[in-house]
Amino acid sequence: MERLPIQTIIENINTEKCFHAVSEDYSFTVKIDKYVHYACGAVHDGHQFRKELWENCIHTGYERWYEEDPETKNMVKSHPIVIAGCDSRFEYDLNRAPEDAVFDTAWGKQLWHEPLSEEKKQKSLQKHKNFYKVVHALITKLEAKFGVAIVYDMHSYNWKRWDREVPTWNLGTSNVDNDRFGDDIEQWRQRLSEMILPHEIKSTSKINDTFQGNGYFLKFITKNFQNTLVLATEIAKVYCDEYNYVIYPEVVASVEEQLRTRLPEHAANFYKKHA
Repeated sequence: MERLPIQTIIENINTEKCFHAVSEDYSFTVKIDKYVHYACGAVHDGHQFRKELWENCIHTGYERWYEEDPETKNMVKSHPIVIAGCDSRFEYDLNRAPEDAVFDTAWGKQLWHEPLSEEKKQKSLQKHKNFYKVVHALITKLEAKFGVAIVYDMHSYNWKRWDREVPTWNLGTSNVDNDRFGDDIEQWRQRLSEMILPHEIKSTSKINDTFQGNGYFLKFITKNFQNTLVLATEIAKVYCDEYNYVIYPEVVASVEEQLRTRLPEHAANFYKKHA
């Protein structure tokens, strides 16, 4: 892996160079082993939180981790194109629009002892801006090369705080073209429901049950690109103990292993249908 400036990352994409890189400010990683018509994103994978914000932040490290999506990058790490955030969404949220990306409150609780200075906000928002410059370059390249593209937008959610039964997998589709891509969405839902997970964890899957796919990553790509489907794919945190801060690596590994075949098979069917 290389540490690269944003412009070099974009130039690599424009010239179809394969590379593994972390951005110069260490805010995100991008891996391209091969230029294919599908990509994976894990915008909430990061837990990094810059030190100058520590003393001013009211939320603990555990409280931040609880609302992040740990291990979502590892679930798709074997695929040819993966872009993932390194920073905590509590510094800035890549899945929110720039004007809402830096929180004052988070999940009903004040985030800062003292309001952030404009300088500190802009430092975070520049990272947000740089990430989306790279996303734009990447999807531009994939659509130009293949005509159509599909992005698997990986997330997780805290299932134990719901007061009803919720699915292991949820697809949020309220902001994509369901008339055009409805069959592809249903096929992805079906593929996820067929997973066999350790410890007899059920692999149920539903569409727009717990979340509806309102994230900025999906909206940004959908707004700017006419031929790319973004599948907001949420896994319940059955792969960890969300209350005791413990990851179950055997469950993460099982998900990764099964996505290694299910995801490219689904992407191949998508391309066959829409290219």
